[in-house]
Amino acid sequence: MAEVNTVSKEGRKGRPNRTNLRVDFTPMVDMNLLLITFFMICTTLSKPQSMNLTLPSNDKENVEPPKVTADKAVTLILGEANKVYYYFGKPDYKDLAFLKSTTYDANGLRKILLQRNALAVKRMNELRAMRQNKQISEADFKAQSKQIRNDENGIAVMIKPTDKSSYDNLVKVLDEMHICCVGRYTIMDVAEGDKFLLDNFGKKNS
Repeated sequence: MAEVNTVSKEGRKGRPNRTNLRVDFTPMVDMNLLLITFFMICTTLSKPQSMNLTLPSNDKENVEPPKVTADKAVTLILGEANKVYYYFGKPDYKDLAFLKSTTYDANGLRKILLQRNALAVKRMNELRAMRQNKQISEADFKAQSKQIRNDENGIAVMIKPTDKSSYDNLVKVLDEMHICCVGRYTIMDVAEGDKFLLDNFGKKNS
C-alpha cells in the first residue's frame, strides 16, 4: 500500500506543499510467491534423454559376431562435408555405382531406414497405440519394444565413420537408429573396399 503524507506549514502561502510518498511492497511479495508456485506446478520440467550405447570391450576374446543375412544388412559410411553414403547387403567393390549417397534429414536417411525397417516400425506404432489406450502397462511396453528392436527379422546397420566425418554426424545417425526402431547396429572401421568406393564415387560425380 502507498501512503501519501502532506505536510503544510502556515505562513508560506503561495509555495507548493511538500509531499512524502511511501510505497509498501509487502503485497508484491505474496503475489510473486503465488506466481512462482503456479509456474512450478504447471510447467513440465524437461528430463534429459539418454541412449544406451554398447562400446567394444578391451578383452581380447574370440567372440563370434551375430550373423546377419544379406537382405537385412545396411551399411552407412559417414563422409566429409556432412555427407552419408550407404549400400544394402553384401558389398560389391567392383561395381562403382553400388555406393549411394543421401542426407541426414527426414527425407534422406530416415526415409531409407523407415522403408527398410517397415515391419518393425509398424509393430512399434501399434504397441505405442496400445500403451496410449492403456491396454498394456509401461513395463510391458518397454519389454515388448525391446523385443521388436532386437528382432532377427529386422535390419542390422553397420555404421562406419571416416576420419573426415564429425562427431555430430555420428550423433545424428544414432538418433535415427532410435527413431527408426533399429535395435541391431554397430560402429565399425571403414574397410579398404569402402574407401575405394568412396574415392571412385567422388571422381564419378566430379
